Amino acid sequence: MNNMANRRDFIKTTALATAGVALHSFQSDSEKQEIISENSNKPIVLSTWNFGLQANEAAWEVLKNKGRALDAVEVGVKLTEADPTERSVGYGGRPDREGRVTLDACIMDEFSNIGSVACLEHIKHPISVARAVMEKTPHVMLVSEGALQFALQQGFKKENLLVEESEKEWKEWLKTSEYIPKANIENHDTIGMIALDAQGNLSGACTTSGMAFKMHGRVGDSPIIGAGLYVDNEIGAATATGHGEEVIRITGCHLVVELMRQGKSPQKACEEAVMRIVKLTQNRGKNLKDIQVGFIALNKKGEYGSYCIQGGFNYAVHDATGNKLIDAKYFLK
Repeated sequence: MNNMANRRDFIKTTALATAGVALHSFQSDSEKQEIISENSNKPIVLSTWNFGLQANEAAWEVLKNKGRALDAVEVGVKLTEADPTERSVGYGGRPDREGRVTLDACIMDEFSNIGSVACLEHIKHPISVARAVMEKTPHVMLVSEGALQFALQQGFKKENLLVEESEKEWKEWLKTSEYIPKANIENHDTIGMIALDAQGNLSGACTTSGMAFKMHGRVGDSPIIGAGLYVDNEIGAATATGHGEEVIRITGCHLVVELMRQGKSPQKACEEAVMRIVKLTQNRGKNLKDIQVGFIALNKKGEYGSYCIQGGFNYAVHDATGNKLIDAKYFLK
């Protein structure tokens, strides 16, 4: 009798489990994403470098009030763009070799809407111009004089972005005109920010003045969707910092997100992307000590990770537990 009862219980349990598997297999992607979203660590925002702490605070004001991730990332990076003491982003950024401050930025929302500007002069907030490109034009990228013309038409104010300290450095640089990009210059670089809001939606922003004393017209990875930033609202988001040419070479942030799509954690996805750059750099006979690239990534569960080529890169994370700065793991020991 006991054997018969045990057999019935086994069949019943097996049938229920099978039904559960079948039900899961028939769920739509949107239903599966809703389940993931309900169990997420949200809201949460990540940004690159130590100035990300302040930027995160601004973004968190939007996120904690159930605001949209897109608004959060724009507000957050604008804080850094407006700070003249931050010499690699926005107002106060170091000029190119001609003494001109040229800015790059891009933004991406949960619907895969994108906007970007490159080699933009005289506008303090390129991230907001990028958002205007996204929302008010049929295009995704405007550059140089065209980007400036559009910005002025949209009511943005034309300003001198070359601060006294940056001008002094440029004039000193002109004495030798040696172009040797440094890794981890002043412990910061581009600011990239990615966020997951209370509704379970992702967005990202990336903005920079690029490498100091670059050739006029040089554009790095920061305004290029898929290189310096990528968002897939079903999977996750990633942003990059460091030597843009190396990030572009592997379309780094798109790669990170696709690796997460394959089931890798944000941490493992960042590690694999960095190792791609390491391999390509070594194959080209270049010295890894001369470059730095760092990725940060966030998935729909609110899990995050980061990895870089060499030590010195850090990133900020703000969730319901607070705001903290984390030293990224790195390859070169």
